Amino acid sequence: MYGVASENRFDAVDVWTRGAAGTRRPRLSRADIAAAAIRIADAEGLDALSMRRLATEVDVATMSLYHYVRTKDELFSLVIDGLLAEVLVPAGARMPKKWRDAITMVARRSRDSLLRHPWVLDISDDPPIGPNAMRHFDQTLEAVSTFDAPLSAKLDLMMSVDEYVFGYCLHARNNLHHDEAQSDEMLHYVKELFASDDYPALTEMVGEIGLEQLWSRIHEHSASSTRFDRNLARLLDGFEVGITKKSPGGRRA
Repeated sequence: MYGVASENRFDAVDVWTRGAAGTRRPRLSRADIAAAAIRIADAEGLDALSMRRLATEVDVATMSLYHYVRTKDELFSLVIDGLLAEVLVPAGARMPKKWRDAITMVARRSRDSLLRHPWVLDISDDPPIGPNAMRHFDQTLEAVSTFDAPLSAKLDLMMSVDEYVFGYCLHARNNLHHDEAQSDEMLHYVKELFASDDYPALTEMVGEIGLEQLWSRIHEHSASSTRFDRNLARLLDGFEVGITKKSPGGRRA
């Protein structure tokens, strides 16, 4: 789901498999380190997250921190797994029985976590699988368990929803937080582009309602509080309709 950039990212698996450093009970847990790292990134941005900064946050010497986390890839693996704890359906909460309701719950929880921590979108590739990542995958499998379809279609559904959530959150982070001055500047730039006559469909629409009105409507549509659920439902509609179609051989498509 989330990831870290690494020359050999599987080296970071060791953070989950090796025992605690030393013979004494460790002062810090993996969850403690992940929580501190997330606090730093939330407050100061991902670029501020260094081993030295983290050591200060958890009040240990930098070299002592390396007994717990040996590389930045390992640190990012802990961070991603810590964030996935927010995505998990809490213990004791029931997963909806209907697959559409269940996968929608999972998608909303994923969206909410990404919107709370948008910096995580700057971490690339897939991390080694941690315990919360495994629980998230297990819960997502549970969510689609009543979807009457082959495993391949269930996996397509899970991945498509994941990709939709990431795309929505990336768009929200990159496009929905401009101030009025930035918006006016961009509108001025768009007006200059129109002078080239290279945009026939847009030119026709601008001729009907005007550029300022079109710009306003596009912005309002992008910022709509119902857009996520509306388009997620359409995505699920496609899977629901598609799986009921029969191939020429009589099997499900």
